[in-house]
Amino acid sequence: MSPFWLVARREIRTRVRTRGFVIGTLAIIAIMGGYAALMAFIGQQASTTKLGVAPEVAAIGEPLRAAGSAYGQSFQISTVPVPAGEQQVRDGDLDALVTGTPEEPRLVVKRSPDSSVEAALNAIVQQQVLDTELARSGLDPAAVRAAAGNAHVAVTSLEIDDPHRGERIGLAIAAGIVLYMFLIMGGQMIAQGVVEEKSSRVVELLLSTIKPAQLLAGKVVGIGLTNLLQLVVIAGAALAAAGFGGVLTLPSAALTSTLVWALVWFLLGFFTYATVLAAAASLVSRQEDLQNVISPVIMLLVVPFVIGVSLLPGSPDNALAGILSMVPGFSPTLMPMRIALGVAAPWEIAVSLVLSALAFALLLRLGGRIYSNAVLRTGSRVKLRDALRAA
Repeated sequence: MSPFWLVARREIRTRVRTRGFVIGTLAIIAIMGGYAALMAFIGQQASTTKLGVAPEVAAIGEPLRAAGSAYGQSFQISTVPVPAGEQQVRDGDLDALVTGTPEEPRLVVKRSPDSSVEAALNAIVQQQVLDTELARSGLDPAAVRAAAGNAHVAVTSLEIDDPHRGERIGLAIAAGIVLYMFLIMGGQMIAQGVVEEKSSRVVELLLSTIKPAQLLAGKVVGIGLTNLLQLVVIAGAALAAAGFGGVLTLPSAALTSTLVWALVWFLLGFFTYATVLAAAASLVSRQEDLQNVISPVIMLLVVPFVIGVSLLPGSPDNALAGILSMVPGFSPTLMPMRIALGVAAPWEIAVSLVLSALAFALLLRLGGRIYSNAVLRTGSRVKLRDALRAA
């Protein structure tokens, strides 16, 4: 095991100390933070509607502001004269202007009215008309509203609604994106390293002192642990930011379980894909030919990622995603997402782990054979059949 650990330590030290590793990690953290801030800003702007109220209808301003929450909006009310208000609507500084009288308000917009604003204003006017008619009939409008407010429909829920459903979906999508990104980057890093050592003939010097299997295992484990370190740092920063901003309110047990399983599946998925990609890269001697041999392997990562982000958020119990999450190659992306959503049964996790471990053992044997037989053969591309049959 000594040569194996020497190679692994070399890969870790070489890559962790590089400027690219540090800058890349900080850049990813900055991009994720900037994206989260941008989405929060856009969401806040989208939920805020700026309304102007003419002095003649100032009494309608407060009921209109209170009605905004019923439509998932925040109505920002300001009192402006009609001419200035109309100009602000034309300039886009106001979304709409309310004029007229409290009994017959008018809504002035640039093109078409916001449905929530129009509905809220209609509800206020209708309530005023109803109060007037009730008063004419000798009834107390406040008492009638109170009686109507006490009437409600009895609801029987067959299943308990998950109050953290939105957070689980967001966490599942984030887990899928991060795992997909790191599996792709780490796998390509392994493949490029193999071709570089082969084209520069450094591999010939290395294999004069250690066995091909030891070199392959050392590179995979070293780069895998380096990526794991980067993943932990980035995930930790993201969770700290989410917790500070009050975005995540999941129970600590559920959050810890999701993170632990994400790391487990990252390691298992990385070692599997990295072994296959290293074996595929050993078939060529030039960087120009690398994409041709690793593209089929990369597609195996793209397919489950697309399935996960397109099916699971809207249908966590999707049967197709459930079956595919137990298929080796699909599990490292789909299973962590299903675990984050809380829909993966313990037996499904166990089955996917066993199948993935067996697939890794088989691919490690085949990949090691291909790597050992092809890595020293330079020149034209080595055929897969020849690499498997070589002595």
